[in-house]
Amino acid sequence: MQRVVIGMSGGVDSSVAAYLLKQQGYDVIALFMINWKDTTGTLEGDCPWSDDIIFAELASKKIGIPFYSVDLSENYRKRVVDYMFNEYAQGRTPNPDVLCNREIKFDEFVKAAEKFNADYIATGHYCRKEVTEHDGKTYYRLLAGSDKNKDQSYFLCQLSQEQLKNALFPIGNLIKPEVRKIAEELDLATATRKDSQGICFVGKVNLPVFLQQKLKSKSGDIIEIPVDCEVYRQRASLLKQAKNEEEKLGILVRPYQYSPSDGQKVGTHEGAQFYTIGQRKGLNVGGKEKPLFVISTDIEKNIIYTGQGHDHPGLNRPGLFIAKKDIHWIREDLAMKEGEKRDYLVRIRYRQPLQKATLFMKPEGIYISFEKLQRGIASGQFAAWYDEEELLGSGVIE
Repeated sequence: MQRVVIGMSGGVDSSVAAYLLKQQGYDVIALFMINWKDTTGTLEGDCPWSDDIIFAELASKKIGIPFYSVDLSENYRKRVVDYMFNEYAQGRTPNPDVLCNREIKFDEFVKAAEKFNADYIATGHYCRKEVTEHDGKTYYRLLAGSDKNKDQSYFLCQLSQEQLKNALFPIGNLIKPEVRKIAEELDLATATRKDSQGICFVGKVNLPVFLQQKLKSKSGDIIEIPVDCEVYRQRASLLKQAKNEEEKLGILVRPYQYSPSDGQKVGTHEGAQFYTIGQRKGLNVGGKEKPLFVISTDIEKNIIYTGQGHDHPGLNRPGLFIAKKDIHWIREDLAMKEGEKRDYLVRIRYRQPLQKATLFMKPEGIYISFEKLQRGIASGQFAAWYDEEELLGSGVIE
């Protein structure tokens, strides 16, 4: 009998995944990860790991599988949280959930599972895996989950073939209501638990308070940029003057750069590093006709630039760039060659509908040009590209 060690989280998804694996004839072991113990900045009412472990153990007993826990908090702090602090300090917007999967769930957790002589590891992600062959070599396809509202393939966009090889996703072909129904029929303690929110394993946090553990507050100006700013006219002029594809792409993907003289001061903030592109909450600036959004941050000068309305040109960009060192292909056999361009579907955040785009592979990296303007493109986030339902690769946005 093949053994599967499943990451039991205390939620309904991993509980049902464990049950399904047992029904399929696997020798299933539940392993709970303790990844974060500090509650600094955590909002009250969110479920800490001490609650999660109780629900995970109750569900394991009900299913009839052995339950263990492993403390990975030191590695989580070093490989996920420290990275997160560092990125915010540089004015970038990291995605800790993507890092958590690459660095913890499919690396440190796998090492922990090896002590149980596991043949496979499993999670409760809403995604699917298929095996295919190309030029006589076996490859593992990472596919979107059947539930389009819960598809979590994006969170796994940095996984490698080696990490996918022994991974199982038991609920990937189910939709959430079906998972809830199974849990209710089994009378699992996790059946009616709300889905976890916020940062992976940390929970829902007050981000400025959380980041202030390492990043200091410092008062700065909030500048509002008008929709008819000269910066936008200059960009349009440069695009018209572009002599070739390379030059045009370079202009298209370049983030807008502002100076205080481009707009007017409308308020103050306590640290530009605590804000991200597209953010609306936390600005505390009233009296505007339309909602005010963050459109750019200057960490060195500690300035936040904002714009009014969802359609503000500073909030919506036509493209992005991923440096060569930050490009990751799940399917190395399908990797683009220099000079090649392909049409793919791309998303720049979880649950964003897939967007039509053209990818251009150049010596310095990948340029992605979207069919429609994209709101809130933020450096440090991950862009992931799909061929229909298969996730092929991803990269960190410059």
